[in-house]
Amino acid sequence: MNTQLATEARPRIRRSARATAVLSLGPLTAIAGLVWAIVQPHRITLLDPTDQGFWWLVSQPPLYVMLVGVLFHALVAPGVVADLEEAEERDS
Repeated sequence: MNTQLATEARPRIRRSARATAVLSLGPLTAIAGLVWAIVQPHRITLLDPTDQGFWWLVSQPPLYVMLVGVLFHALVAPGVVADLEEAEERDS
């Protein structure tokens, strides 16, 4: 067995409760949009596109909620967590 693999492993980063809360907002929002789409399927007109225009099919609130959750997680949360970690290092 090769023991170098065990020594090269990165240590796990312990995040604060605030950072964990910020990182969980995006996925929770996306899951809420998915649950909304499942609970109220009549909101998703893609399932029954009869007599619906393109914009009516594309602009559905549950889809927007899922998109906002993904975009928040990918674009906003990393910067906010970096600022939180920087502030915690500065305070300690």
